Amino acid sequence: MKYRITHSTLYDYSQSVGLCQNEARLLPRNFWRQQEDSSHFEITPSPTDFNERIDFFGNRVVYFAVQKPHTKLLVTVISEVSIFPKQNGLDLFNSITWEQVVQILQSNSSLNSQAEFSERQSQSQSQTQSQSTAYAFEILDARQYVLDSPMVSVNPELADYACLSFQPNRALIDVVYDLMARIYKDFTYDPTFTTIATPLIDVLRFRRGVCQDFAHLAIACLRSFGIAARYVSGYVETMPEQGKPRLVGADASHAWFSVYIPAIGWMDFDPTNNKVPYDQHITLAWGRDFSDVTPLKGIAFGGGQHTLSVSVDVLRLT
Repeated sequence: MKYRITHSTLYDYSQSVGLCQNEARLLPRNFWRQQEDSSHFEITPSPTDFNERIDFFGNRVVYFAVQKPHTKLLVTVISEVSIFPKQNGLDLFNSITWEQVVQILQSNSSLNSQAEFSERQSQSQSQTQSQSTAYAFEILDARQYVLDSPMVSVNPELADYACLSFQPNRALIDVVYDLMARIYKDFTYDPTFTTIATPLIDVLRFRRGVCQDFAHLAIACLRSFGIAARYVSGYVETMPEQGKPRLVGADASHAWFSVYIPAIGWMDFDPTNNKVPYDQHITLAWGRDFSDVTPLKGIAFGGGQHTLSVSVDVLRLT
């Protein structure tokens, strides 16, 4: 599948801004399920500084600064992406239990045994050594997604909600599927109820929120039981109702979560739609929570009050 994504952000200021500095995580990631074909920024007024880097989580980050007076800032990113609609079939039927995964993530024995195993290998087995070392680093990397993060903190209420899914000796895949389905059933999508600052515990108590909230909720539930889960930002293609034209700009940024499965890797889940991302989800960035993957943020000197409008269009090309 090939898509063209057009993401436009407009800041309209009541007073002139003399200088603004910004960071954007709006460029698609390249990984096994996705390949960026092209991307470019269109920024008005034109920036004086513009550069790209890779952050701690491997996301592509663009920094730009505008050093001329302006009352409007328009940032548009146009990307074309190829999606490879495949999931490892073993993922769906993996039988490792959630207790076994917790033990792997909490214990140093798996890392030590991997290191000892590598030391015993001969030079002719360099590929096996490389695989062993990669797995050890993979476990270490996954551990950071078990800890609390700025916008996701575990507490007893979240653990109580999650416990119905965490039945003893249940396969982790089944646990996550069950949790995703429960969030989809129990919570109402309501874009008027929450903001970025709404505490996660309020989302749980009132059973309302948006995709960002549902992803954070699932991550908190999983971390409550020692499972590594991370936040994923991106887009999802929305299909028009039968007989109605497609609305340009009606798509929005989306969010879901991913769970680490030892020896398999990370697997995505979308609680807002109760589905495993396949061929309609385009990934921008991932991190511990939304604060690690904010699409566009920055500081402005001056400007007074401002309004913000965002338009996203996801167009299927093939």
